[in-house]
Amino acid sequence: QVQLVESGGGLVQPGGSLRLSCAASGSIFSIPVMDWYRQAPGKERELVASITIGGSTNYADSVEGRFTISRDSAKDTVYLQLNSLKPEDTAVYYCYVQLRPGYSSPIVAYWGQGTPVTVSS
Repeated sequence: QVQLVESGGGLVQPGGSLRLSCAASGSIFSIPVMDWYRQAPGKERELVASITIGGSTNYADSVEGRFTISRDSAKDTVYLQLNSLKPEDTAVYYCYVQLRPGYSSPIVAYWGQGTPVTVSS
C-alpha cells in the first residue's frame, strides 16, 4: 500500500509564490515518473508538470518559466515551486505518482489528496 501526502497550498496574492510538496510512503521500489496536475472550478484536470527519475522535466505552456518541478528521490518526494502566480492559476493541485512496488512489479499509479491554491488580491 502507498500513501501520498501533499502540503503547501494556500491563499496568495497575484505575483506571489508557493511551494507544494508531495511525499510518497509505503511499498515503493522505484518511481519512474512524478507529475503535478491541477483542476480549476468547472474545468477538467490538466497536467501542469512532469519529472522522470532521471530528472527530465516537461511543463504546460501556461506555466513554463513560472513553475519548477523537482524531486528528492531519496525521500520519494516531488515539489512544485509556483512563482509569479496569476489568478488563473487558482485550482486544486494534485500529485500523480507512477511507481513500481517491487523489482518486477508493473507500474501502479496513485493520486494525492489535492491541495488548494487560491490566487487573489
